[in-house]
Amino acid sequence: MWRKSSRSNGAQGSDCVEIALDGSAARIRDSKGQADATVVAPAWGAFLALVKAADQLRK
Repeated sequence: MWRKSSRSNGAQGSDCVEIALDGSAARIRDSKGQADATVVAPAWGAFLALVKAADQLRK
């Protein structure tokens, strides 16, 4: 199941990033169908941790 990023925006929700998690991997895509990538779950978890840490530094 694809989920839209809570940080995505745009005219009528047209610009968004979507993700689908299956336990062993994360699939990431542009909702316009222009890009699609798959990363293993540990790499996705590391990416999220870095984003959250960077967000905390900005506060």
